[in-house]
Amino acid sequence: MEQVLENVGFIQNGVILPGFIFGVVHVGLVILGFYTGWSINRLLKNVTKGYIAGIIGASMAHVLADLIAAIIDPTMRARTLGIVLGGLLPLIFIPFLEKYVTKSTSHIMVGDHEDIEKDLSEEHHHD
Repeated sequence: MEQVLENVGFIQNGVILPGFIFGVVHVGLVILGFYTGWSINRLLKNVTKGYIAGIIGASMAHVLADLIAAIIDPTMRARTLGIVLGGLLPLIFIPFLEKYVTKSTSHIMVGDHEDIEKDLSEEHHHD
């Protein structure tokens, strides 16, 4: 495996590319959450409006993935606090955005709930 990583350029001079493990873990957690059905959004759904849960849930999922990835990646470990705080900071703008910014009617989330409900009720055949 190390030879493959060296040939592709992920290992340079015997050292793995800084942030590589972070990226793999971060995206890996997102994919794992998608395929297992684990969702922060479901936890927030009962507490907030539906779309707010999506915004906060997606943000918190990324911050959590950032935290885990930064802890695991030795090249990013010293940056963990900054990564997490930087990910949390934009959340303070949500109340302002909710009050003063008009949501787009063509946003990607419009109609998603109906599409998901339809997908869940249909039979799926994997070839």
